Amino acid sequence: MRDTQNLPIPKLSLWLTHAGMLAEQVLRAFWPFFSILMAILAALMLGVQDFVRVETVWISAGIGLLGLIATAILGLRRFKLPTRAAALVRLDETLPGRPIQALLDDQAIGAIDADSVALWRAHQVRMAARAAEAEPVKPDLRLAARDPYAIRYAALLALVVAAIFGSFWRIGSVADMTPGTAQAAQGPSWEGWVEPPRYTGLPTLYLADQTDPTLTMPKGSRITLRFYGEIGAHSLTETTTPLGTEDATEAEQDFVVDRSGQLRIDGPAGRDWTLKIIADTAPQIAVTGTAEAEAGGQMKLPFAAADDYGIATGSARIELNLAAVTRQYGLIAEPEPREAISVDLPMPITGDRTDFTEDLIEDFSQHPWAHLPVKITLMAQDAADQQSMSEPYLTKLPARRFFDPLAAAVIEQRRDLLWSRENALRVAQLLRAVSHLPEDLFRSDTAYLRLRVILRRLETFDRHGALNVKQQEEIAQALWDLAVLIEDGTLADALERMRRAQERLTEAMQNGASDEEIAELMQELREATEDYMRQLQRLAQENGDMQDGQQGPNGETLQMTQDDLQRMMDRIQELMEQGRMAEAQQALEEFQQMMENMRVTQGQGQGGQSEGQQAMEGLAETLREQQGLSDQAFRDLQEQFNPGAQSGESQGNEGRSGGLGRGQSHEGQGGQGQGQDQAGEGQQGQGSLADRQQALRDELRRQEQGLPGGGTPEGEAAREALGRAGRAMDEAEDALRSDDLAEAIDRQSEAMEALREGMRSLGEALAQNQQNQPGQGTEAGDMEANNRDPLGRTPGSVGSISTDDNLLQGEDVYRRARELLDEIRRRTGEQDRPQIELDYLKRLLERF
Repeated sequence: MRDTQNLPIPKLSLWLTHAGMLAEQVLRAFWPFFSILMAILAALMLGVQDFVRVETVWISAGIGLLGLIATAILGLRRFKLPTRAAALVRLDETLPGRPIQALLDDQAIGAIDADSVALWRAHQVRMAARAAEAEPVKPDLRLAARDPYAIRYAALLALVVAAIFGSFWRIGSVADMTPGTAQAAQGPSWEGWVEPPRYTGLPTLYLADQTDPTLTMPKGSRITLRFYGEIGAHSLTETTTPLGTEDATEAEQDFVVDRSGQLRIDGPAGRDWTLKIIADTAPQIAVTGTAEAEAGGQMKLPFAAADDYGIATGSARIELNLAAVTRQYGLIAEPEPREAISVDLPMPITGDRTDFTEDLIEDFSQHPWAHLPVKITLMAQDAADQQSMSEPYLTKLPARRFFDPLAAAVIEQRRDLLWSRENALRVAQLLRAVSHLPEDLFRSDTAYLRLRVILRRLETFDRHGALNVKQQEEIAQALWDLAVLIEDGTLADALERMRRAQERLTEAMQNGASDEEIAELMQELREATEDYMRQLQRLAQENGDMQDGQQGPNGETLQMTQDDLQRMMDRIQELMEQGRMAEAQQALEEFQQMMENMRVTQGQGQGGQSEGQQAMEGLAETLREQQGLSDQAFRDLQEQFNPGAQSGESQGNEGRSGGLGRGQSHEGQGGQGQGQDQAGEGQQGQGSLADRQQALRDELRRQEQGLPGGGTPEGEAAREALGRAGRAMDEAEDALRSDDLAEAIDRQSEAMEALREGMRSLGEALAQNQQNQPGQGTEAGDMEANNRDPLGRTPGSVGSISTDDNLLQGEDVYRRARELLDEIRRRTGEQDRPQIELDYLKRLLERF
């Protein structure tokens, strides 16, 4: 064996490996000793000994000392000092080929053979090179098998916590607990803390570290003192509380400072401070701008709030300013008592609340006080529960504005009804007066029907006694929905929607609308115009040759682009923003005139109509005429047996000759029964209806002669359906001449049903013919555009009874059906009605 001192091994690697093995032995042998020692130090640094009895401290100290001695002896017995040879063996185990052991070996055989000796020396040179590259071996310091409960880590954690939150100097307090010499080595000590209120966000102060004789702190700060040592060695005197404290010697004392004063600790290491208290000021809040209504009708009220430590909450209280209300019309009656409106103010979610500005945005459009004078009072509260109020802000409660005159009238009556239930009869009378002549007033039949239903319910409620609160709210909500329907509309046609937007913008400019409302209406006009132009472009693509423009002064076509329209609308909005309303009104009128002159001209190849298209248009016109006759016959039936009924009671089924309007021969007949021979008038009216029914039958007979699609199953089905329609028309004519209006209406319904079926079959025949003749793709589109039912709806397919148009949406479909059936049942139950009318109503119930 060679001397290990001369091995070609890096000394640093060998030394570090040796040190690692030493660390392994120390930890494995003495980890219990170190754990107990760290636990004892942690307890002493945290001052546990100051909170328990002296006897407990010394018992614990004895147990700890015995534990240290026992673990130290056990560790010494287990400890084995690692040798250099052991370090070489561990280092050699990590190297390939065990080079260190090879260097320590001697050649056993072949020592006299020169070649063998040379080979051995070459092998040792190679092993020496490997040994020279040896790296230190990492020690194995894992103790999990010896300490399965991780006691060493718990002790280490306690020591770290003590080092952070405790003090090393507290260990010296154990010496004061020696029997007979508790105060010999160290005199009495004390500690104190100043804790400001939590909402201030200020840190806690340690009194022993405060060298300034004057301390400034918020009002409500809590001071805590602890006196250590012999009772009476220290005393407290303070004048910061209402009663004050003088020469208090209790070991623990705490109090909340309420005012400026003195704080003095008498005794060893005593201190004296002057306390300056900073009072918590009350919050401040005020309205900083004008309450305005945003585009959607929400009220926007800017306000500012400030507090020295931040605003906690805020609210707004809105009360009716009854003295400022103009008591006229529906507001003459005494208002019903209502609670003041209370809403929470918005607070900054992030950032500083000591000084900020915000906007209160709430929608009060449906509140009874909308647009009435109110008083708005803002309240702010800080974390100290201090409250302050702003000066009352007087304004009219901002809410949504209705620019349509009819919608505005409905909203005004809704306000009067909510003002007092005594206005119920007045509201019903005014609404009935408004809807007396609905022809040019209501753009939507749905809106008119809703108004009639609301009137009926309101009058029913009022007839059976005063309205209760629930009924009042129900009618008010229905009136609000009606006003929104009238204002916003449900117009699907792009041109009508654009005209509607122009009208609303004109009303807004005339009524002095706000900038937000005008901006919203301008955006609505832009969208409607863009929609209209898109439809023109789409139609141009379908027809192949089309021009968009308006007529010039000499009849020429002036081309207009989307950019030209956009520039015109931008100019209108710019004039309105500058306050030049007269010029803006003139520019808007020019824009309206230009859009009215906008026309779509087709190319020369698309000017005529085919035979099938003309036949479909003729049948559609016949169907509209028949619908008008049926509506007029139904009105005659009502007026004949119920002369006092008003014109609107028929639920909008008012016919005219050949259209969807109201019966021309019945204007003024509703309430003029006195002094007239009503029977004679009825006979004359029914004779006129019979003549018109005969003329309509002759027109249908003429249309049947030139009907296309002959020889096809669909064409024959169309002829058969039109034949049934003609026979039903003949029977309706006979019933009209016999003064049997109920029978005539039934036969007219059969005729209309047969006409629709015939149109559907004819459309299928024409569609089949178009498939066999390429190049006729636009004819179907033209026929579909002109194929409208008597209500102006586009059928789902050519000639179909159903329609793809959206009528009443959602719950309105079922609600409207229930209302109609309820009305029919109600009239059926009125036995004083003529028997012929009761029979007709019963047939309706059986059918539907």
